[in-house]
Amino acid sequence: MENFIYLDNAATTFPKPALVYDFIYEFCTSKGVSPGRSGFDASIEAEELVMETRTMLMELFNGDGDPNRLTFSYNASDSLNMNIQGLAGKGDHIVTTMLEHNSVLRPLYHLGTDGIAETTHVPFDEKGYVDPGDIKKALQPNTKMVVVNHCSNIIGTVQPLEEIGKICKDAGVLFIVDGAQGAGCVNVDMQAMGIDVYVFTGHKSLMGPTGIGGSYVMEGVPVKPTRFGGTGVRSAQLSHLEEFPYRLECGTLNMAGVAGLNAGVKWINEKGIENIHNQELVLWDKLRNGLQNIERVKVYCAENTENQNPVLSFNITGMSSADVGMMLDVDYNIACRTGLQCAPMVHERLGTKDIQGTVRFGLGPFNTEEQIEAAIKAVEEIASIKG
Repeated sequence: MENFIYLDNAATTFPKPALVYDFIYEFCTSKGVSPGRSGFDASIEAEELVMETRTMLMELFNGDGDPNRLTFSYNASDSLNMNIQGLAGKGDHIVTTMLEHNSVLRPLYHLGTDGIAETTHVPFDEKGYVDPGDIKKALQPNTKMVVVNHCSNIIGTVQPLEEIGKICKDAGVLFIVDGAQGAGCVNVDMQAMGIDVYVFTGHKSLMGPTGIGGSYVMEGVPVKPTRFGGTGVRSAQLSHLEEFPYRLECGTLNMAGVAGLNAGVKWINEKGIENIHNQELVLWDKLRNGLQNIERVKVYCAENTENQNPVLSFNITGMSSADVGMMLDVDYNIACRTGLQCAPMVHERLGTKDIQGTVRFGLGPFNTEEQIEAAIKAVEEIASIKG
């Protein structure tokens, strides 16, 4: 692992801060029991950890003050399914964008094929951004919600959430944001941005482990539970509980995941989101400039660091992304992501769908300048190979 260069942080950040690994181990070996199910000390301490983590995330997203409305799930895809399906009704219309991940596209597709709700997909411009005016034009009298990702997982563009949120509020439409790529990487203010539901995952920029995610649902959002089961309270009641957090949670939580997420958020708060983000963008800009100067290399939607996440997609003319990725891995020990990256409409819009997508580099807080220089050199050498 000494010479391993990890540039797939948009999929999962790696490595994690050491305190994340340490705290997961400490928690699991000292009080890794079910929270809120019993009255003994370890169970009470586990529940206190859960509530502390809910509160930290609520404050990180600037929710409306009730930490119980921060609910946990497996990941962002899991919570997007619960919130989208829990809000959509027969005859509804939904507006989303061509920037979305399959975690949004597929639930909306199935709502359509099941005859429940129709969806309009708003395109993005040549720079990778959605025009809030296009969102407004797409609204219909029966539009129930607008679903937009915070940051693209392919081109890294950060969308104008505040402007979109205002349009939604003026129209009386719910605003759901897929924050899988945003949470922990860029600042979120649900109140200022008019966001009704913010969905996150733990294993990306929040520095937690896999298998933990969730959402914050603002007061008054009428999401219905789509899963039913044990909650540890009012066990004689046959119907599932209506109040949060039980409304969107059932069964025993992934406590190792909550513990890791707790430590990850504390690390982020100590370092400062803006400090981490700025450090990553300095390296991203170096990578962008380096790749753009290589003959045969095409970089997509990467003009400058404004409203940008440290994610960059490119192709080498005459070579498939899969072949480039394999050479980066085998010959240079560089890990990246190739293909359609679970967001086919982005590639349809970029014109890369029929050429097997792109090569994606995703930078994280533990990448170094030397690693970026090595990646640029590796791409330059691969691009010099005659087809």
